[in-house]
Amino acid sequence: MWDFVKLAVLGVITLFAAIGANFARDEAYLVHALMVMVTAGGLFLWQLRRVGEPAPVHDERLYMDDVVRAGVIATAFWGVVGFLVGVWIAFQLAFPELNFTWDQGYLNFGRLRPLHTSAVIFAFGGNALIATSFYVVQRTSAARLWGGNLAWFVFWGYNFFIVIAATGYLLGATQSKEYAEPEWYADWWLVVVWLAYLAVFLGTIVKRREKHIYVANWFYLSFIVTVAMLHVVNNLSVPVSVFGSRSIMLFSGVQDAMVQWWYGHNAVGFFLTAGFLGMMYYFIPKQAERPVYSYKLSIIHFWALIFLYIWAGPHHLHYTALPDWAQTLGMTFSIMLWMPSWGGMINGLMTLSGAWDKLRTDPIIRMMVVAVGFYGMATFEGPVMSIKTVNALSHYTDWTIGHVHSGALGWNGMITFGALYFLVPRLWQRERLYSLRLVAWHFWLATIGIVLYASAMWVTGVMEGLMWREVDDQGFLVNSFADTVAAKFPMYVVRGIGGVLYLLGAVIMCYNLWKTVTSVGARQPAAATVAAQ
Repeated sequence: MWDFVKLAVLGVITLFAAIGANFARDEAYLVHALMVMVTAGGLFLWQLRRVGEPAPVHDERLYMDDVVRAGVIATAFWGVVGFLVGVWIAFQLAFPELNFTWDQGYLNFGRLRPLHTSAVIFAFGGNALIATSFYVVQRTSAARLWGGNLAWFVFWGYNFFIVIAATGYLLGATQSKEYAEPEWYADWWLVVVWLAYLAVFLGTIVKRREKHIYVANWFYLSFIVTVAMLHVVNNLSVPVSVFGSRSIMLFSGVQDAMVQWWYGHNAVGFFLTAGFLGMMYYFIPKQAERPVYSYKLSIIHFWALIFLYIWAGPHHLHYTALPDWAQTLGMTFSIMLWMPSWGGMINGLMTLSGAWDKLRTDPIIRMMVVAVGFYGMATFEGPVMSIKTVNALSHYTDWTIGHVHSGALGWNGMITFGALYFLVPRLWQRERLYSLRLVAWHFWLATIGIVLYASAMWVTGVMEGLMWREVDDQGFLVNSFADTVAAKFPMYVVRGIGGVLYLLGAVIMCYNLWKTVTSVGARQPAAATVAAQ
């Protein structure tokens, strides 16, 4: 009976996608309708061939690691794609002639920039969070993922959303927000996928065999729940047509700005901070083979962080039409965020107490520790930049770009790389990584790349802010906007070089992981996949 229900659903989706393609009112909608039709039609035929086959019986004593392996592969793939696009647009800013005219604008900076942002944050980071959360929740709950194949729906559904969003950006279809949101139908699809993700994760915790809920799962759960809320509210819109990609946002003016930065900053706070802290609290103790330094501090860190972060968004709107009390509120909570953030950093670093010698011999733990260091630096710099007098200099300059990328590349990137190096030998049952020397090369290329990138943006950002406020004896501005653009050229080249080094490190990682799977001998026995342990 269930097989025929799935066939009916897939058939209806295929039919409606075909109708949508026939009546499409813009290029993006046409392309996406065709993609949905082909995908759903293919799944219909695949399901048709399986009608009558007995349903597979899963051994509940074994972890569901196939979907985690798929998530690891997707993370590595989207990472290289996102970094490559980032390098390209960095050089487009330094050399505008790289914005070609022959491609009808598909590859210009305006369309590639949101593609880069979403590819790195949501494709690379999102797949890393889904894969690691599925791995961690099973191990810390001693239970197989809840929902059977629902975890596979989460993986494929999320990556289908990524493809829809990416192609939409290239076709010029977004909701024109700072975090360029994809089309309304992609937003609706993501809600369905995300609720399934919540169900799988929460269902696994509910059926856990361990009485205690490990702290990493609290961070993962807060990330899943809060991102769902942020996504729904920020994307409230009315489609112009059911056969087009355009929509009208329900908020406008300063209300839209407030909602956008409530979403934007908390996407940083919960997607890029809380979720990745879940990684930190599991993978650093496992790699260091040491317990968390202070479990009590981790609980204080969790509750203080999630309470304070949700109020900090208005600091992005200093000196705007936003009421002054709201700006001050955002600044105040941003400054208070420094304390729980550094509490988490200290907890992560002090987990190595008694094992500091591993920094000399283990490049994976070295990568994780550097990630925590960048987390600490970024969460100090952020509160400082939220202060109104500092923000008057830094806002709208490349200082903000340097701050964001030191956190994203240093914290999110490095902790993800460390997690991938930890996971691959275990998921594919290999004795070891193919080459620790290549891990060391990756570490130094990534670290030098981050330093070049962030330093260049800090220098050019401060210079930019100072040039914008420089006036002569008569009170007139000394520098035109074009003057600041010309002055930034050397630093833009340095930024591009830093990006190249970071990308090269990621490519080396992919080669190392591939060789680990294909060239390293299998580990015996393969008992690590038994959930009862």
